[in-house]
Amino acid sequence: MLEFKYDTQLLIEGKNLSEDDIDEYIKTHFEGDSLLAVGDENLIKIHFHTNKPWEILEYCSTLGEIFDIVVEDMDRQSKGLQG
Repeated sequence: MLEFKYDTQLLIEGKNLSEDDIDEYIKTHFEGDSLLAVGDENLIKIHFHTNKPWEILEYCSTLGEIFDIVVEDMDRQSKGLQG
């Protein structure tokens, strides 16, 4: 069993985005691991393993438009039940 079940990925499009600020906020306020927050001031890609992906989506939606959202159950994937 995985400690953090959901692989959560998305893009944030906005203005004056800071990958460092987003990275720090997520690490401080949400439980999870494998965080990547990369991009520039207009577009940031987020990758994060968590048990509460809706919290990440809600936070990121406050920063700009979110799209290309993918939430995958890694436990199901590891058992070959992806679908």
